[in-house]
This record gives sequence, C-alpha cells and structure tokens, in this order.
Amino acid sequence: MNLTNKSKTIELLEKTVTIFFPKESHIDSKDLNTLEITFSEEKYPALGINIECFENPKLNSTDEIKSFLSDNLKINNPLIVTDPGILQTDIIDKVISGLNKKTNIYSDVKGNPTGKNVIDGVNYFKQGKHDGIIAVGGGSGMDTGKGIAFMAGQERPLWDFEDISDYWTRANSKNIFPIIAVPTTAGTGSETGRAGVFTNEETKEKKIIFHPKMMPSIVILDPNLTIALPPNLTAFTGMDVLAHCLEAYCSPFFHPLSQGIALEGISIVKKYLVKAFNNPNDLESRANMLVGSAMGSTAFQKGLGAIHSLSHPVGAIYNTHHGLTNAVFMPYVLIKNKNDIEEKVIAISRYINLSHYTFDSFLEWILQLRKDLFIPHTLKELIEDGSKFNEMSKMALDDPSTSGNPTKLSQKDFEILYQNAYEGNL
Repeated sequence: MNLTNKSKTIELLEKTVTIFFPKESHIDSKDLNTLEITFSEEKYPALGINIECFENPKLNSTDEIKSFLSDNLKINNPLIVTDPGILQTDIIDKVISGLNKKTNIYSDVKGNPTGKNVIDGVNYFKQGKHDGIIAVGGGSGMDTGKGIAFMAGQERPLWDFEDISDYWTRANSKNIFPIIAVPTTAGTGSETGRAGVFTNEETKEKKIIFHPKMMPSIVILDPNLTIALPPNLTAFTGMDVLAHCLEAYCSPFFHPLSQGIALEGISIVKKYLVKAFNNPNDLESRANMLVGSAMGSTAFQKGLGAIHSLSHPVGAIYNTHHGLTNAVFMPYVLIKNKNDIEEKVIAISRYINLSHYTFDSFLEWILQLRKDLFIPHTLKELIEDGSKFNEMSKMALDDPSTSGNPTKLSQKDFEILYQNAYEGNL
C-alpha cells in the first residue's frame, strides 16, 4: 500500500469528497479545519480518494448550495432524489430554498430500493435534461440518487455492474454525473460510499452495484436535519453504523487505515447512540452519529461479514429495515465468529472502556444496547415464518459480504444462523 505517492492512482479516481459540518454541529474533535486523507493501492484502486472536512465552511448547511453546484460541480439543473417520507417533511423545502430556483423531485423510492426505482429515475432524469443529483434522505434515497447519476450515462444494464471482480470497469466513467449528498439519517453511510444496494425484483436478490465515481462529491452533514427522525429509526440506523464498524474491524483483510476508523466509529456509537435515541434534540449526539455513519462506510471498504450476508436476503424477501435486521443478527454472528475474532473484540472492549476487557463483556454490551434501544432479540419478531431459510442461506453464501467474514461459513452454517436467530438461541 502506497500512502504518500499518488502517481500510480488511476486518473478517474483522482477525486475529492468534501464534507461540510454546520457551525452548530458540535463535533467531538479538536481539529476539523482541513483533514485530508489520501491513499491508493494498485490492486484495488477504488481507494484513491481524498477526503476534506470543514467545520466552519463557506457552505453553511443547506442554505447556500447554488453557487457550489454551478461553480464547483458544474451542476446547473439538479434533480433532487429522495423517498416519500422525506418528501412529507420541510427538509426538501430547505434544500430547494438553498438552490434559489425550481427543480424537479424524484421520490419513487422503496425502503429497500429496487433496480426499477433506479431505471425509472434515469428516465425522469433524462426527460428533465438534468446534469447532476442532490440525494436527500437515508440510505434508500441516497443509494437511488447515486444509482441514477451512475446509470444515466450507461448503455449496459444495471446488473452488469455488480460488485464482482472488476465489473465496474465496464462502465463509461466519463458519463457519470456529479452527486451531492444530504443524509437525514445516521446509519447507512451511503454519503461516503462508492456503491448502492438494490433489489432485483425478478430474482428477489439484493445486489451491490459499485463504481468509484458513485462517491458523492459534496456531503452536507447537518444534525438539524436528523432531529425529526423517530426514535426507532434513530436506533435502527445507529445499529447499522455499529454493524459497519464492527464487521470492518473484524474483517481479516488488510487495511489498517480502515481498521482505525472502524474502532473510533464503535466508540462514537457507544458514547452517543443512546443519547440521540433518548433525546432527539441533542445536536451534539446527532452530529457525532452522523460522523460515525460516515466513518462506518469509509471503514467497510476493508470488508463486511455475515451480519450483512444474513440481512440482505431478509431485506430483499421481506422488506425489513436493513439496520434493524443487522441489529438482530449481530450477537449470533459474533458468537459464531468468536474463535477468530476474540482478540480483536478484547481490543475493542479496552478501547471503548468496558468494565471488563473480554469477549463476553463486549457481547453483554451489545445485548444491553439492543435492550436500551428496544431492538427485538429474535428474527421471529421480524418475519412471518422460517420456510425460506434454505433459499436465503444460498443467497447469503453468495453475498459479496461473505468473503469478509472472519470465519469461513458454508450454506449449512448460514441456515443454522437463521434458525438460531429465529428462535433466539445464542
């Protein structure tokens, strides 16, 4: 890994992601004036990304984005992409007022977005002769917005760009439109991700669509936009942050930068998630959970694992909330992986200052955290029956996240994990 010399970084990946924090964000950091992280690896060039963070930026929340769009991203006619829930709030009005102009809005987005949502959005994008995307909302809205920006200039079908091998090189990178992301939840971290997750409605499978230029160019993290998030969604999305950081940290792949980010992300969750859940108006907690979310998605370029492998089929078939589903599976996967992750979990316990530095103490913290957030203990509380465990275990085995699980798992292992989670057998 080359941490200093960018000369070998593929030109297409020479990109800066700018993250803005409003003045009132109260970020738990001593210095966010300008933080630049640059790294590349020939074997996996998608890591060639600059990240700049500003606490008191020229761009203040959603109020002054018009000039940034036109001057920096060459966007003069953006399409706003969001979900139906966000459309019913005043958040979109704030974004539009910042643009100081009328624009179109696309909101035909499911909680687990589908390939059809993307293709319909592409048609809408082309009809409006748009030249960029403002993605507003949680993971569904942001993933769909990124998918539209990516696919609007492609000739191949969406599924040809699944995150397998080097399929991303099939894309015409020059025809990918710029994206600005405004997250309203602190969970998926899609705002700093280079991929989107979409359900293939024909096969009932969730697929990860990847390209380095799906990374948004500008991200606005404004905790004021998350205040209206209901407590249950605060809990679900926050547990998604934890799942991203935990699986990234425990992944056997080599990426020390991601591992460090993941560790601090877990610490942020421990410090701020329950506070944000209990007090929606706590801007400090809200702001730091937004940071934790961005850290989680940055960290999981190191890898994910069986928590996500198990969750994706459940979400695709039963349309469950992704973060909630991750939270349910978390302790069962931890126990399954114990032999391969115990030392790492002990290190996490020490870093987040648990009462005891042991695997069991960490597991107890996870279980108590779920109770504090009213997370169900069993899969039975999310889905109607276990009749599709065999089908889902095949899907889980084939999921891209499986390769990052510390313990090698078979289809039978996944089926047993589904059964254990369904019955609540730890």
